[in-house]
Amino acid sequence: MPRLEVNRAGEMEAFVRAVSRRSFSAAARELRMTPSAISKLVARLEARLGVRLLQRSTRRLELTAEGATFYERSQRVLADLDEAERSVAAGAAPRGRVRVNCSVPFGQRLLMPLLPKFLARYAEVSVDVELTDRVVDLVDERADVAIRHGALPSSRLVARHLGDSHKVIVATPAYLRKHGTPATIKDLGDHVRLGFNYPHSTESWPLRERRGDVTHLPINGRARVSNGEALRALVLAGAGLARLSSFHVQSDLDAGSLVAVLEAANPGDIEPLHAVYLGRGGHLPARVRVFLDWLAEDLRLD
Repeated sequence: MPRLEVNRAGEMEAFVRAVSRRSFSAAARELRMTPSAISKLVARLEARLGVRLLQRSTRRLELTAEGATFYERSQRVLADLDEAERSVAAGAAPRGRVRVNCSVPFGQRLLMPLLPKFLARYAEVSVDVELTDRVVDLVDERADVAIRHGALPSSRLVARHLGDSHKVIVATPAYLRKHGTPATIKDLGDHVRLGFNYPHSTESWPLRERRGDVTHLPINGRARVSNGEALRALVLAGAGLARLSSFHVQSDLDAGSLVAVLEAANPGDIEPLHAVYLGRGGHLPARVRVFLDWLAEDLRLD
């Protein structure tokens, strides 16, 4: 039975603030305490747990493996405490900030046009959106929700399926008039095939041959970019062909500014989209839960 004088919430808050602000001094300013008081709370927490949570240096704080696990769980516990207090004070109405991380195309093409509806529905909830095509760590980035494209590796994250998208090879009509429209996979060898430069990006295009086998054609463009919207801009400028998600270029296809190329060789591969979040065991603040419910309800990939 823990002794009543053990201030678990206070120790946890001091630890989380020190980690998120990367210094005892910054945490102390936010909590209106002295740096030495923050340091003592964290040291007392480590002594009680019997493990080292932080590696300290004169310049920065680094989490140990045990510290990273405790930091993730502490964030959920403190969020639950905040939510419990808000529920009593505000009649359980969702409130607070939801931090969202998603790709540039998803954010610009799908999320931003819908976001005003969410903000109108939940007047006490604010949303911070970070647009990047790199895969981020939710704990490091302090994000509540991230939108992930493609198959998900096994992880500690919880995933909610939002829908599926397929890929399409596109080019401008002007580019095709100048360089010719490829009629076979072999014809693609004479064309500029644009792609990405971020880590773990796909280095080739899967294409289905007439006999049904899938072959992979490497990208060869001399210009590579870090996000899908930049790649779309390159294609629209006539720099070559690109293979992009259908939701990303559907408006361009409808307008005729881009044309789908060699659909007969499209392997029909599906790219699932998921909202991932930290929330096992029911630890999900109302502000995050209503955002996920709204996203699954209003999002239309077709």
